[in-house]
Amino acid sequence: MAVDELDTRILRLLLEQPRTSVREYARVLGVARGTLQARLDRLERDGVITGTGPSLSPAALGHPVLAFVHIEVTQGHLDEVGDALAAVPEIIEAFSITGGGDLLTRVVARDNGHLEDVVQQLIQMPGVVRTRTEMALRERVPHRLLPLVESIGRASAAQR
Repeated sequence: MAVDELDTRILRLLLEQPRTSVREYARVLGVARGTLQARLDRLERDGVITGTGPSLSPAALGHPVLAFVHIEVTQGHLDEVGDALAAVPEIIEAFSITGGGDLLTRVVARDNGHLEDVVQQLIQMPGVVRTRTEMALRERVPHRLLPLVESIGRASAAQR
């Protein structure tokens, strides 16, 4: 989907000021409320905007330990293991991957002992061959999309 300059400005505002009203966004951008709403609807319909809920901190929820667990799965059991992972609340993301393993999960825990318990739970799942755990020490670049949005907007403007 093509993102133009106005879309880029809209997305920047959504990321920087997520609790602002549509009316206020329209005022700041200098566009009609209807124009802004139509753009937002298109961005949602096209899958660019995928949610509007708050970002939550696992650490503030009592789970400051972050680890990435690679899971090797018995051939033909990827879907079953993926479904089983969804039942583990400490797994906050899981991806099918290439390379060393079949799945990569992002796991949060209260402490190292709790992390070990979660990993042991994963190892017990039918279809799991082995796991490899890597602990996150410090977040160096927080999850962000604004630099990507701005880059796409600049590239779109340059093509005109």
